[in-house]
Amino acid sequence: MAAQTQRAVLAGGCFWGMEELIRRLPGVTATRVGYTGGDVPNATYRNHGTHAEAIEILFDPAKTDFRAILEFFFQIHDPSTKNRQGNDIGLSYRSAIYYVDDEQKRIAEDTIADVDASGLWPGKVVTEVEPVGPFWEAEPEHQDYLQRYPDGYTCHFPRPGWRLPARAEG
Repeated sequence: MAAQTQRAVLAGGCFWGMEELIRRLPGVTATRVGYTGGDVPNATYRNHGTHAEAIEILFDPAKTDFRAILEFFFQIHDPSTKNRQGNDIGLSYRSAIYYVDDEQKRIAEDTIADVDASGLWPGKVVTEVEPVGPFWEAEPEHQDYLQRYPDGYTCHFPRPGWRLPARAEG
């Protein structure tokens, strides 16, 4: 019997770089980029209102888990900058975790507490933790963008040696 696929929805700046790095993680079976967390139905690149650029991730829980995906997410973007990643500034580029159930919410909050306690980033985490809502798939030209344009723009990078320790219980 095949393992059940689970879903994660994350926003951490421009979706091109997020998708390119997350798609390579062991256990990730599919990704797509789009818009979520905002006020415009049928959001598009030209009209996405208060939505964030986000990535929808499908993963095999027998090969990875939500915590591992979040640890990588916090490594490849700066969660301490509000509404900004690199040169991208604005509400579209905020850091957010859109949880699909109470367990994901718990894991998100616990991981954020570990990031804050770690001191790996210059400030406290400003990542929003919100229930998942409608996800509006981005236009075809935004899907797999860095696969088609390997030298295209990104502000996401794995940080060498970056490991998130669990905080001390106290």
